[in-house]
Amino acid sequence: MAEEKATTEEGTVFVGNKPPMSYVLAVVTQFNSGSKEVSIKARGRAISRAVDTAEIVKNKFVPNAKVKEIKIGTETLTNEEGRTTNVSSIEIILTTA
Repeated sequence: MAEEKATTEEGTVFVGNKPPMSYVLAVVTQFNSGSKEVSIKARGRAISRAVDTAEIVKNKFVPNAKVKEIKIGTETLTNEEGRTTNVSSIEIILTTA
């Protein structure tokens, strides 16, 4: 259901089943490499980990980071049996500009 990737697109962190600090490290690395904006994406049960990641980054590691935008939505997934399910998704955009 949730992806295990840390980063694929430049400036985007996909949150999955790992502990939040794994994703915090990925976000802080993006900011340290010169990115002014980092997007944290998650869906399903990983949404709470994405929120934790954003709050830890803001409060402990990048004090000048601010939440620019939060997008929420629903994605429709089809499983192997052909049944469709709706999964909630979130995108949190942090910026230092």
